[in-house]
Amino acid sequence: MGIVRRSHLADIDLFPDGPIGPCVGAFKQYLNQRRYAAKTVVTYLRCIMHFARWAHFGHRRRQGIDEVLIAQFLDKHLPQCECPGPIRRDRGDHSAALGHLLVVLRAQGVIAVPANRATPVDEELRRYDEYMDHVRGLAPKTRSIALRIVGRLLTARFGEGAVDVATIKPEHVRRFFAGQAKLYSKPANAGSVVASLRGYFRYRASLGDLVHGLIGAVSYPANWSLSSLPKSLTAEEVERLIRSLGQQGRSMRRADAIVRCALDLGLRSGEIARLSLDDIDWQAGTLVLRHTKGRREDMLPLPSTTGEAIAAYLEQERPKTSNRAIFVRHIAPRDQPAGTDLVRKTIRQAFTRAGLPYTRSHLLRHTMATRLLASGSSLKEVADVLRHRSLNTTLIYAKLDSRKLVEVALPWPGSAA
Repeated sequence: MGIVRRSHLADIDLFPDGPIGPCVGAFKQYLNQRRYAAKTVVTYLRCIMHFARWAHFGHRRRQGIDEVLIAQFLDKHLPQCECPGPIRRDRGDHSAALGHLLVVLRAQGVIAVPANRATPVDEELRRYDEYMDHVRGLAPKTRSIALRIVGRLLTARFGEGAVDVATIKPEHVRRFFAGQAKLYSKPANAGSVVASLRGYFRYRASLGDLVHGLIGAVSYPANWSLSSLPKSLTAEEVERLIRSLGQQGRSMRRADAIVRCALDLGLRSGEIARLSLDDIDWQAGTLVLRHTKGRREDMLPLPSTTGEAIAAYLEQERPKTSNRAIFVRHIAPRDQPAGTDLVRKTIRQAFTRAGLPYTRSHLLRHTMATRLLASGSSLKEVADVLRHRSLNTTLIYAKLDSRKLVEVALPWPGSAA
């Protein structure tokens, strides 16, 4: 007669007394809903059992489970763990498993959601964020950078106390800027600090605060406009990249489609990540971009090469999911859209497969603009395709327009006219 073995991991009685054991079923259901592999589920269960046994002993038994207790386990216990039995000691697995555990315990109401205690600085930043969003119409990334920089200034001046902008003096601003400028590899890159500070002080001035002297307390670092040439792939490198597409392998159809979106349409990484199945009109051959950097909807023609690459991915490789995003995750947690970082990583890997020494995904956007100029398109047409709000943004590509530059070039001194 065969022996029926029951996995000890499924038996909550083997967990020590505490809140984790009764939630093992919910924990497994949480992972299964996100389509984690069975092997990963087992690994994570072993990790939380290790944590549960550690937390059961000593004074830790009286502590609530939260980020602080988990940090103690990961930072102090795990590196010198001598627990008996076949225990995994991989920090990455434990960190991931315990992060999921916190989500489950809070969803089950077993432990409290951490209180969101907002300081006066937090409230000030929230109001300023609303102003930047609703009044100035700034993009989320721009607002995030400004909030981070302004938050550092306000925290340095006021800590957790009340925000009194009238007490900020020009020397405070200059001293703060000098410290922030050291964080940037190039002086010109510190311009974002100046822009963020000036934007905030203008906001305070609009509220009636006498902060006009603070707006001019710091100046932009010297940075010659359009001083450099935009880097792009040469025609030969473009061919190498295109020839490297169509390889067999995991997620290669998705990689081909992502590269085509960047190379043929000049889409930004975030725009690629946000593409939805509802954005493509296959009969009309058009693609609608929503939630762009310019905060408007743009309709673009869908090149046949791009459409074929996307269609191949949808038909042959895209996993079954209810998510409407075109590009989705192929590994757990599934049913989630591919993020911007994944798009950038995919393009970097495509460069590597083509034997190209590049890493920046934005390079393909520059390349598309350069190819348009080489084919005879005007700067206005390039600006329309790149969806620049101002033609001044596109002027840097004028340096690459060899046809127009030849017409205005003067003869070299001493040469025949």
